[in-house]
Amino acid sequence: MSENNVNRLAAWIPLMCGMCIGIGILIGTVISPGSPQSGEISPYDKIKAVLGYVEKNYVDTVNTSDLIDRSLVDILQHLDPHSGYYTAEQVVEMNEPLQGNFSGVGVEYNIIHDTVVVVNVIRGGPAQQSGLLVGDRLVAADGINITGDSAREQIVKRRLRGAMGSVVNVSYVRAGKSGPQMVKITRGSIPIFSVESQYMLNANTGYIRLTRFGETSYDEFMRAADTLREQGMKKLVFDLRGNGGGLLDIAIKISDEFLPEGQMIVYTKGRSDGEVKEIATRKGTLEKIELVVLIDENSASASEIVAGAIQDNDRGMIIGRRSFGKGLVQTEEQLSDGSAFRLTIARYYTPTGRSIQKSYAHGIDDYEQDAMRRYKSGELLHADSIRFPDSLKFKTPKGKIVYGGGGIMPDIFVPLDTSGNSEYLNDLYYADVFTLWSLDFKSNEGKQWEKSGFDKFRADYAVTDSHINSFYKVAEQNKVKADPAAQRQSDKLIRRYMKSFAARIMFGDIGYFPTWNDEDPVILAALSALGS
Repeated sequence: MSENNVNRLAAWIPLMCGMCIGIGILIGTVISPGSPQSGEISPYDKIKAVLGYVEKNYVDTVNTSDLIDRSLVDILQHLDPHSGYYTAEQVVEMNEPLQGNFSGVGVEYNIIHDTVVVVNVIRGGPAQQSGLLVGDRLVAADGINITGDSAREQIVKRRLRGAMGSVVNVSYVRAGKSGPQMVKITRGSIPIFSVESQYMLNANTGYIRLTRFGETSYDEFMRAADTLREQGMKKLVFDLRGNGGGLLDIAIKISDEFLPEGQMIVYTKGRSDGEVKEIATRKGTLEKIELVVLIDENSASASEIVAGAIQDNDRGMIIGRRSFGKGLVQTEEQLSDGSAFRLTIARYYTPTGRSIQKSYAHGIDDYEQDAMRRYKSGELLHADSIRFPDSLKFKTPKGKIVYGGGGIMPDIFVPLDTSGNSEYLNDLYYADVFTLWSLDFKSNEGKQWEKSGFDKFRADYAVTDSHINSFYKVAEQNKVKADPAAQRQSDKLIRRYMKSFAARIMFGDIGYFPTWNDEDPVILAALSALGS
């Protein structure tokens, strides 16, 4: 062997030794004594084997429970955007609105500049009985601070909620009082209402706003409808804007009230149950009521079932903007540790056969960007920006053309009004300036308006220049810098927010929605369509 060859061989020896050591380590891991060399293993045993080995041998300590939770989230998310795994804490939080109640003290609050500010006290609830008022600043619960860094939603919620009948000592600061006060509150059952607003828009037209389809929603809806009929309702504006859905059976029961016996409400198709049809019964009490249903880009699932049933049966008009496009049905399965998973088990179809589920073929991230795409494409501003292929065209019994493939398209399109929008208005809103000014307004002028009553406030109150000036002072005190050009651009909308927020602070939701709706272009379009 030549000297050059010997030198080359000497150079390769360390590298060859390293490769052998590496291969030896790999072989020692894969072909360890007692490991099967061939044969099949079930997917479940494979997962169990890997997790067991990780737990025993991984270089760092591993929280196996957390690892499994994250794995389950990933597995279910890969099926479709609406299947998912949830921890016990998440399950409670998700299901409370559907159950219609929780155990707590009975206040609504905003966290403003690291301070918990009471903006509503539930009538008849524990907090009201204990003397808490709108405008009180909560500073501690059972001696534990809930201001500053501790004024975070999850921390505050955990301190104020608790077992039914348990007691919490709440410390608060009230304007005009020196130093913190303390009150003892016995927690009770606090209702979560689905019907946010009900009132007569005029002598014969009622209005009901439903925010979700929960266990109590049907009963709440029927009580609201009965009350309005007693007040002379012959026509109804049913507002499902922003309603993200809920329980399928509740959507079916509410739809049944509007449809005559024999008409289809919805049908579902699943791999295990096949096709299941839901047909209207003879019990409908609102079949003669003229109807308009309001929807927007945030109306989803159960809201779309109702809107689709009304539209496909030529029962009423749909007004607003194209809905979200969720046509998948989930079932929730509880696990023994309180966690749960939701699994899509069927697709639902409107009476004409439309699937209104939008595509999720390009993954969850793409699916979640749909709302932004709609905005950027101009869809929320112009109806002709929306394109439906002819393959998704369907006809109602009376020959009206409707489309599947991604949400319910309204019969009458009302664009999103962006004329008064500005960055300055956004800054005012997110700095809670409207709430803070309204609390001052209540302190200074609230007594006379509360004594006069909401109807007089709604009819007679107008935002004055003096109020505008005081509002802008509150804005500057809360670090929202004056912007004269934006103030002129957003003036009408700022005044509308001011009056509506003042109505809410003084009268609650029964004051807010009628005040806001007085200038709502979608409500005005509904009244015009009904000839009201």
